[in-house]
Amino acid sequence: MSSSRLWQPDDPVVIVGMALEAPGGVDTADAYWTLLSEQREALGHFPTDRGWSIRELIDGSRRDGFKRIHDLGGFLTGGASFDPAFFGISPREAVAMDPQQRVALRIAWRTLENSGINPDDLAGHDVGCYVGASALEYGPKLSEFSNHSGHLITGTSLGVISGRIAYTLDLAGPALTVDTSCSSALTAFHVAVQAVRSGDCDLALAGGVCVMGTPGYFVEFSKQHALSDDGHCRPYSAHASGTVWAEGAAMFLLQRKSRALRDGRQVLAEVRATCVNQDGRTTGLTAPNGQAQARLFQKALGAAGVRPEDVGMIEGHGTGTRLGDRTELRSLAQTYGSTAPGAGAVLGSVKSNIGHSQAAAGALGLAKALLAAGHAVVPASLHADDCSREIDWETQGLRLATTRSPWPAVGGQRIAAVSAFGMSGTNAHAIVAIPDQPEAGTEGAAA
Repeated sequence: MSSSRLWQPDDPVVIVGMALEAPGGVDTADAYWTLLSEQREALGHFPTDRGWSIRELIDGSRRDGFKRIHDLGGFLTGGASFDPAFFGISPREAVAMDPQQRVALRIAWRTLENSGINPDDLAGHDVGCYVGASALEYGPKLSEFSNHSGHLITGTSLGVISGRIAYTLDLAGPALTVDTSCSSALTAFHVAVQAVRSGDCDLALAGGVCVMGTPGYFVEFSKQHALSDDGHCRPYSAHASGTVWAEGAAMFLLQRKSRALRDGRQVLAEVRATCVNQDGRTTGLTAPNGQAQARLFQKALGAAGVRPEDVGMIEGHGTGTRLGDRTELRSLAQTYGSTAPGAGAVLGSVKSNIGHSQAAAGALGLAKALLAAGHAVVPASLHADDCSREIDWETQGLRLATTRSPWPAVGGQRIAAVSAFGMSGTNAHAIVAIPDQPEAGTEGAAA
């Protein structure tokens, strides 16, 4: 690991803006926090505005060799809506655009606005764009002659998700779409942090997006018997039986702290460390590797210059699958559980509220951590009253967030850790420090 990945206390990379969309009609950070603090589950029925054959989907899962698909998931209310004229896009081109492009573009715009920046002022500036996303089967095949032909290559290519944002805003920094499956957003965040540290760009948009073009992931996990028994996601619970697929998007604006304060921007968090590694060969291509996860956590703690007991909240991957949760809990106990019983970090997973938002999961987890720190409260993780028995909660330092718990600041800050693991084998972990009182410069904001 190069020294550039170490936290640099003299001038760290900081988060100066954030925007998101999540299931349950959530399209602001305040609405997201309300959902979390009220301990609500945002799952709903399959959408009827996308041309999906829902009855065929559910009936098909009753055949031999499949696990039942329940009419529940975490879907974006605005996943099929878009204002192309606002972004100078023709209606015909907009229809051919993967909804992930539309949502990512919308979220990027809001992130800049929430940072106090007029997006139009960034034209020609060294601003990077790093988006985690996966291909989710939107639109007809390229080989089919259709009314969408001519726009489908740009409309459905993963690389254009970040490229569309850079093109629309006329950004001159790097534009990368990162696909490491379910760790995509946090991996993209990692790459963006390194880019700002190395000087590749002065500002960087970083996050992830997931909007399902078809319900294909439900069919695949039905065949793998990895869907929840009852359609609810129960991370770290003794009753965890599988995951529930969802959609969402979150994006952050990154900048060097000195520049952010000079430009008068509010510092939401300092990025203490981001690390990425790979499972290597396991019992199967998609099977997790607990030792790889533990090494990742240890490396991130070392790079951040913090001890396990300094971390107040861990937003885990927590998909609710038996193998995934068991592996993660044991690797967390091996590292973060080294503190005295009852004194360690509080662990939870937002997937209990909204389901597993796939490529966007790490970004929505990070957004939860920032909001929790801002409100000095770790929200409860749902369906966790009966904790998993894969670890002994009484003898190590991890605590499951079964209820809302106060999160006091230590030394003027709260430190959170966020994980995301991909079926590709790519694991990502970030450690951020959120100031108890938001820091802001005194000069007027400038691009």
